[in-house]
Amino acid sequence: MNMIEAAILRTVLYADLFDFPMTMTEIHHFLIHDEPVSLEEVRQTLVESAWLQPILSIIHEYVVYDGRTELVQVRQAREYASEQLWPLAIRYGAWLARLPFVRMVALTGALAMHNAADHEDDLDYILVTAPKRVWLARAFSILLVRLARLQGVEICPNYVLAETALEQDRRDIFMAHEVAQMAPVYGYDLYKRFRLANAWVGFQLPNANDAYYREPEYSPGGLWKAAKRFLEIILGGNLGDWIERWEYRRKLRRFASEMDKPYSSAKLDSNHVKGHFDDHGHPVLQKFYRRLEGYGLEMTKATVPGD
Repeated sequence: MNMIEAAILRTVLYADLFDFPMTMTEIHHFLIHDEPVSLEEVRQTLVESAWLQPILSIIHEYVVYDGRTELVQVRQAREYASEQLWPLAIRYGAWLARLPFVRMVALTGALAMHNAADHEDDLDYILVTAPKRVWLARAFSILLVRLARLQGVEICPNYVLAETALEQDRRDIFMAHEVAQMAPVYGYDLYKRFRLANAWVGFQLPNANDAYYREPEYSPGGLWKAAKRFLEIILGGNLGDWIERWEYRRKLRRFASEMDKPYSSAKLDSNHVKGHFDDHGHPVLQKFYRRLEGYGLEMTKATVPGD
């Protein structure tokens, strides 16, 4: 087994935890490796590797792990569901962009990888806000969540952070993937700053230096731009400071008991609203590391700064 074979298997093993057979271009983009590798090298290795052939199958355009051929149909169904959801997700992303103090909106979660469970799956977002307005911006987004629910749509702005707190403390492959698979809708310049602040992602996913799915950037204009600016002026001073502190304290009291859950990755402070009380990353990583062990593989040898 050479280094590229190991990287391909590592990448497919991780995606398989999400029942997600990948295309060659997806494997190339999200390759878990120490250094960049060309698409042609990935393609050639997949086709010619005698070591990988008993482990991986190529069915249509998808690379399937260890005989799990039924996942091809699952992936096709999820791809179709994602295509139905995508325009809706972009539309609600535009609505989030119109909210006061919101500076960046990006799709996250399964839909960002075109792996939505069905056409009614949640629409997950990360929001980046102006400094000292994280909780106020989130409060506005919750109003939108409730309005969307009346239309039968579940939107989840489940990670809100200030533009002065872009660097992520958690630096494992789960978080690297979350960062790399974000699909920006609004605030591309800030998205680039976000990626630059988390340049450590490149030590684990060196080919994923930009979003895999790109949409034309939305920017509020006309009346919406004026309304957003007006509300930011009204709430930019002492009144906004008071509401921000009040909302922070109120939510902190409400979520205090949830913060103590085992493996919680929630983070609630003046710069972050991350309500991940049941951390999905921990069990995913445990399964992934066991699979690597089974093949005598390790994570990439590169050292991630800060680890």
